[in-house]
Amino acid sequence: MTLKKTLLASVIGATVAATAMLPMTASAETLRIGYSADPETLDLHEQLSGGVLRFSHLAFDPLVRWTKNFQFEPRLATEWEQVDDTTMRMTLREGVTFHSGNPFTAKDVVWTIERLKESPDYRAIFDPVASAEAVDDYTVEITTSEPYPLLLNLATYIFPMDSEFYTGETEDGNDKAEIVKAGNSFASRNVSGTGPFIVTDRRQGVRVDFKRFEDYWDTESEGNVSEIVLTPIAENASRVAALLSGGVDFIDAVPPNDLDRVRDADGVELVEVPGTRIIGFQLNEERVEAFQDARVRQAVDLAINQEGIADRLMRGFATPAGQFSPEGYSGHNPDLVPRYDLERAQALMAEAGYEEGFSVDMIAPNNRYVNDAQLAQAVANMLARINITVNLRTMPLAQYWPEYDTRQSDIAMIGWHADTEDTANFFQYLSFCIDEESGAGQYNYGSYCNEEIDALVTAADSETDLEKRNEMLREAEAMLYEDVGFVMLHWQNLAYAAAEGVDVEPVVSALDFPYLGDLVINR
Repeated sequence: MTLKKTLLASVIGATVAATAMLPMTASAETLRIGYSADPETLDLHEQLSGGVLRFSHLAFDPLVRWTKNFQFEPRLATEWEQVDDTTMRMTLREGVTFHSGNPFTAKDVVWTIERLKESPDYRAIFDPVASAEAVDDYTVEITTSEPYPLLLNLATYIFPMDSEFYTGETEDGNDKAEIVKAGNSFASRNVSGTGPFIVTDRRQGVRVDFKRFEDYWDTESEGNVSEIVLTPIAENASRVAALLSGGVDFIDAVPPNDLDRVRDADGVELVEVPGTRIIGFQLNEERVEAFQDARVRQAVDLAINQEGIADRLMRGFATPAGQFSPEGYSGHNPDLVPRYDLERAQALMAEAGYEEGFSVDMIAPNNRYVNDAQLAQAVANMLARINITVNLRTMPLAQYWPEYDTRQSDIAMIGWHADTEDTANFFQYLSFCIDEESGAGQYNYGSYCNEEIDALVTAADSETDLEKRNEMLREAEAMLYEDVGFVMLHWQNLAYAAAEGVDVEPVVSALDFPYLGDLVINR
C-alpha cells in the first residue's frame, strides 16, 4: 500500500469526503504555503521541533494555547483550578471529535500525558508531572511531584492524541503507540487529532496536503481555509520568488537581505515579529578534550562577534545575546551581554596550551533558522582567528536532526524556543547534565555538565515565590555565562510574508507557530 493510500485510509477514516465547516460570512479558500521546512514526522512526540509544533496546531489542539501577548487561552480545556499545592483539575470541552470519528474524553488526555513522559524529547519537560487521572469523561486531574508554578505552561504542549486510534498493533505486529526516533513508525505516518485540518497526503520533503475537518469543534473561528498545500522551499531566494510570482500565498523565514524587497513589492504584505528563539552552538566535550577546559570555551565565545553578525549578516534582524533568556523572560539578566574580545580569546587559548590551535568538524542545518548556513560559516571564519580550523558541513533539516541526535561531530548549531516560555526550559534541554532516564539534557549536544547550575534551576522550578524564582534563574544565567556551557549567538527575529488578502498578522506571534485554523483569506 502506498504512503498516500495508507494516510487516506488511516488518517481520514470515516471523513474521507470531508468538506470545510466554515462561517457563512467567508468563502472556502485554498492556502498554498512555502515553508523553509516541512514537519520531520507526524508523531508529535518523536521530535520536539518547530516544524512538528507548527504541524501540531494544524492537525491537533492543545489543552490551552498562548495568545499573542502570552496569556493562556482555553482550547480543549475550558476551565482549570489549583485544587492543592500539587494538583490541578481541568474541565475538558465536550462534543469534540477526533479525525477518526472517536469521541475526545479525559482518557485521551491521560494517555497523551503518559506518552509524553515516555518520549525521549519530552520526558524532561514533563518530569515534574507525577500522574494524570481521569475523574470522569470530561474532568482530568494532573498532579506534580512537588509544587510546580508552570503547569499551565506545560499544558500548551499537551495536544491530546486519539488513544483508541494509536492503541494496538499494526499488521506487522508493531505497537502503534511506539515512539521511534527518525524511524518508520505507525504514529510517524498516521494521524488522528482534533485539529482544524486533516492530513490527506504527505511526501516527506516534497509536500503535505491538508483538508478542513468537517466536524471541527471550533465553529466560532472565522478561519475560512478549506485546504492547505504545504511545500517546503529550503532556499531563501526561491521561497521569496515563489511568493512574489504568485506560486504560493504565504511564506515563513523571509531572509534579512530580502526584507526591503518584500516590503516594497506590490500585492504582498510583510509581517515582522520580535523573536525569543536563541541561536547558538554547542561544543562536544566528549569528542574534543580541549572543550573540557573552560578557558577554551571562553575563547570560542570571545572570538565570535555577535554584534557584527547581527548588524551585517542579519542586517539588524536579530538581537545579539549573552544568555538564554530574552528580555521579559523570568531569568533575563541585564548584566549578561555579548563580550567579543579577540585578543583576550587568543590569550586564553595560549594560557590553556592551545596557542597553535586544533581542527574540528561542525554541522549546521541549511533550512531551519534564518541564514543558518551563512551564520555557521561566519562563526567558522571567526574561530580561525584563534587557530581553530573548522570543517563545516551543512544539510537540510530532515537529515540534520538524525545526525544531531548521534552527537558525532565536534560543534553543532541549534536554535531553541523555550517550550514553556520560561528560562528553565533552556537549561533543562540544552545544558543540563545528560540523564537518559529523566530526559534531562536531551539536546545537550556537547555533554556539558555543571551540577551546581542544574541544582539551582531544579530548585527554582519548585519555588512558587516568583520573584525569588526569577532571582535564582538570573543567577543560573550568570553561572552559565562564566562557564560558557552554551555559545550564544542571538535571538532570531521572525518575518512572514503573504499575498494581499491573506490576513496572517492576527495568527502569527513570537511563538512561530501560526494558528492557521483561524486564518481568514479575503481575495
